[in-house]
Amino acid sequence: MKDLLRRWLPAWPASCAICAGWPARPICQACLERHGRPLPRCPGCALALAPGLERCTRCAEAGPGPLQQCLARVDYAHPWSALVARLKRDPAWAPLLARLLVDAPGLPALLQATDLMLPIPLSPDKLRARGYNQAWELTKALRRQLRDAPPALPGLLQRQPQAATQHELAREQRFDNALQAYAVDTAAGPRLRGRRILLVDDVMTTGATLQSAASLLLAAGAAQVSALVFARTPAPTLD
Repeated sequence: MKDLLRRWLPAWPASCAICAGWPARPICQACLERHGRPLPRCPGCALALAPGLERCTRCAEAGPGPLQQCLARVDYAHPWSALVARLKRDPAWAPLLARLLVDAPGLPALLQATDLMLPIPLSPDKLRARGYNQAWELTKALRRQLRDAPPALPGLLQRQPQAATQHELAREQRFDNALQAYAVDTAAGPRLRGRRILLVDDVMTTGATLQSAASLLLAAGAAQVSALVFARTPAPTLD
C-alpha cells in the first residue's frame, strides 16, 4: 500500500476523491486502507473469494471457459462505482484508476504472458455520444504506468451497432447477445494468430461480454485470452 501511495503525483493539494478530505493525494491513505485492499479473487471470473477457496463455486462446477484468467482490482461497489461513473464522464480519471489497477494481485505474471492488449469497444452510437472509449483510455493509462507493457490495439475487436445493451437483458440472454454484439476485424487474422491476448475493460458484470469476446478471438486464431478489469460486480448476497 505504501508503494502505491508513492506513485501519486503531488502537484498541488487536492481533496480525496472518496472522502473529500483536504489536502490529500487523489485518494488518501485512509481510504486506500479502508476500501482499496486487494482481495483474493477467483482466477476464472474475478469474484472475491471466501477464505480457503481457490475458485468460486460456479467456476469450479463449470470448468474451464474461453478466458484463461480474469483479474479485477476492486468490487464494483461503493466507493469505486462512483469513480467508474466519473471515468465515463471524463477520461481524465483514467490515470487514477490505472494507478490502482497496477496493484491487482497477479498482474505482473499476467502481463508477462500477454502479447497484445485489446480494449473492449463501445458501440458506434455510444462512442459518438461519449467521445471516447473508457476501456481504451484505461488501457493507455495503464500502459503509461508500466515498464515494458505489451502493445495495445483498439480496433481489432469491434462492436456491432445493432446489438442490444447488456444491462437490459436477463443473465441467460447476455452471452448470446454478446456473441452477436462483437466481431473481429476480418484483416486481423495475422495479428491474432498464436498471440496471447489481454482484454481490458472498466467493469465486469456477469462476464458475458468478456467470455464472448474471448470466444471470438480464439476462433480467429488467438492462442489464449485473459481479461483485466478495474471493478467486478460482487456476487449477489442471500438475505
